[in-house]
Amino acid sequence: MGIGWQVRGKDTTSRTGGRSLAPGTIAEGLAARFLERQGLRILARNHRCAGGEVDLVCRERDAIVFVEVRLRRNADYGGAAASITRSKQGRVALAAEHYLSTHGGREADCRFDCILLDGLSDTAIEWIRDAFSAT
Repeated sequence: MGIGWQVRGKDTTSRTGGRSLAPGTIAEGLAARFLERQGLRILARNHRCAGGEVDLVCRERDAIVFVEVRLRRNADYGGAAASITRSKQGRVALAAEHYLSTHGGREADCRFDCILLDGLSDTAIEWIRDAFSAT
């Protein structure tokens, strides 16, 4: 004798074990999908080292692109672009150097881009190529 199961409603389980995703994680996902649609290939997400992190590491043709993703839903403090301080740029550059040294890419052409989001929507994305340099 078997037990019959009837499922009603919709499945509310999530891939995150019941936790909702943080807005920053959602923003990084939107940015990654946007960049893939623009022809970039995502090589790594959230590459960390002591003292730094880079949100997305991508490849565009022969260049390695290090991408900082910034979400600001309130422009009272200058918006997303204003939040990329010189200190933040230094931490991204440190993580980029670490990535290149651990992935054999020291001689690769590379650049630093920013994806700015003023909300959690595909229509709220601004892409700044070559936004800053490592020096």
